[in-house]
Amino acid sequence: MAGHSKWANIKHKKGRADAKKGKAFSKVTKEIISAVKQGGSDPKSNAKLRLAILKAKAVNLPNENIERNIKKAESSDTQYETITYELYGYGGVGILCEAMTDNKNRTYSDIRIATNKRGGVIAAPGAVGYQFDQKGILQIPKGKIDTDTLLLAVLESGGEDFQDEEEFYFIITAPDQLYQVKDALEVAGYISVEVSIEMIPKILIACDPEAKEKNEALIDWLENIDDVDEVYHNMEM
Repeated sequence: MAGHSKWANIKHKKGRADAKKGKAFSKVTKEIISAVKQGGSDPKSNAKLRLAILKAKAVNLPNENIERNIKKAESSDTQYETITYELYGYGGVGILCEAMTDNKNRTYSDIRIATNKRGGVIAAPGAVGYQFDQKGILQIPKGKIDTDTLLLAVLESGGEDFQDEEEFYFIITAPDQLYQVKDALEVAGYISVEVSIEMIPKILIACDPEAKEKNEALIDWLENIDDVDEVYHNMEM
């Protein structure tokens, strides 16, 4: 992955989202229900459910809640749809809003209110998305790991690259290779503490302080929309 600052962007986003524990529980619950409806209740054969369970455990959703929501999904009529809204903020900054909703009209209205209150414009589909790459991410604590040995294991398992940060290694994979790499690294003794699929900006956009402040206010508003699960941007932090 090119550029330390790109990874700092993602950690900034995730840190802000993770601070909202109640909303985090709501997000993973919807993901579990949606995954079961799409691919069944067995995580061994349902990769989306497997990822949803890992994310649920990462935000400390109790196991009994996970099991209850899997059973609930099998009998519930509620259907969630995943939608990505593309926006432009200030200074040409691109913003992606990933939402999971059972009411598209409500969610679009909430996005529209955000731009009315905090600026920015809703862009046409594809206008912003091409500025990002979708990647699988594994987070492994450093401990006493030898960097060169880990790099060799990553390459042998099919991983694309990794980022060496303060306390963790972040392994980058193609989205469809995420679990293959995770399982291979675990066999080699490298245990991931977090697994996710992220949208990585290809190029970061520098903003003046005023534009940066306005973009952060818009991003904060978007993150607080109930149906919005993730907000990605390409603003240099």
